[in-house]
Amino acid sequence: MIHERGASMIEIIGVLAIAGIMSAAAISMYNVIRNNQMRKIASTEMEQIVRNTKLLMDMRGDYTGLSVQYLVDAGALANANAPIGGDDWSVAAVDDGAAFAINLVNLTQGECQYFTATPPQWATRMIVNNVELTSNDPNCFSTNTNNISFVIE
Repeated sequence: MIHERGASMIEIIGVLAIAGIMSAAAISMYNVIRNNQMRKIASTEMEQIVRNTKLLMDMRGDYTGLSVQYLVDAGALANANAPIGGDDWSVAAVDDGAAFAINLVNLTQGECQYFTATPPQWATRMIVNNVELTSNDPNCFSTNTNNISFVIE
């Protein structure tokens, strides 16, 4: 009697299918973890921007003339790269110089929801897509065109 060794084609396909599903799940989890880590890093960077800006500008008594380039030239920022989102971000005085805002542009829906789910403690108020955040309605768009302004007084 002859005994065959090895697996049938159906068994091999089954093993490959399971391996494919496990790989897809692992890649998906990696992307979720990576995106959350990038958002946490951006939040930490913005908190540092707030601290540096306050240290630099509080002596003057107001925030007029504030910009990303001003902060870079003064050494409060290492470079002009946006912490997250599009490169057309800004830091500017608001409320006649009594406060300033960090304005992020071109955020994804996930990034918008991340920042609006738990507003940072260092921000006095937030403006999401030109609407002040006052409730649990984050007002985030499903496209990559979300804008958030973190106002610091």
